[in-house]
Amino acid sequence: MNFLNFKNKRFVVFGLANRKSVACAIGKVLVSEGAQVIHVVRSEERKAAALKLFPESRVFICDVEDEANIVRVRDEISEAVDGKLDGLVHSIAFANYSEGMKPFQETIKKDFLQAMDISCFSLISICNHFRELLADTASVVTISISTTRMAAENYGYMAPVKAALESSLCFLAKSFSNFSKVRFNAVCPGLLKTSASAGIPGYIDSYLYAERLTLRKKAVQTGEAADLAAFLLSERSSGITAQCIVVDAGMGINYFDSDIIADSMD
Repeated sequence: MNFLNFKNKRFVVFGLANRKSVACAIGKVLVSEGAQVIHVVRSEERKAAALKLFPESRVFICDVEDEANIVRVRDEISEAVDGKLDGLVHSIAFANYSEGMKPFQETIKKDFLQAMDISCFSLISICNHFRELLADTASVVTISISTTRMAAENYGYMAPVKAALESSLCFLAKSFSNFSKVRFNAVCPGLLKTSASAGIPGYIDSYLYAERLTLRKKAVQTGEAADLAAFLLSERSSGITAQCIVVDAGMGINYFDSDIIADSMD
């Protein structure tokens, strides 16, 4: 038995878009450790991409914005697999920046509610509808951000949405504890180089700045977030639940780096 003990374990990963996705990196770690990975993606196009990346995996389609799709994909997965699921990965987020970045008080209601529906409520809905498929000691992991208290102007209303996601973990953990030992945790990485992040206005400058703030002067890698997710999915993290664990290479304690202060004062 290896450390993570993933042999013959079965995990469902929601949210793979392409090879740069956090969901893709997590899937690769799980497969490399002997787990069976089932991917759930949003569209036929993404299904084709997932099958190229994971030719041995089953891939299902589900647009979580319509809750009926979550029920449908649950039934499809239930019919396709024999036995319980050992864990779920929720790596889904969406924000509509098509009209450009606005001051926070000008956030459009429909955009905010859509982001909340897709990025936060989908976790609650997935856990609810999949609860009978989860093993008693299953683990659920979602992907948040390193801090929801930093008012990054170019991240806009997604930080409050991620804060709601993190709060939901506590309530899910408490609710599920009434009938199971299922655990709920979040991986909270610093700025990552993903295709989703490329759609955030001004992200490259923020990414380079965040890299300078890390203690090692090297940005957090998507694989490092994936490794943490794999640990949280494993039985080795059995005592950890309702937690938001930051992986930011020390960025969060280094805002007063002397070199950066000197540059800003010039």
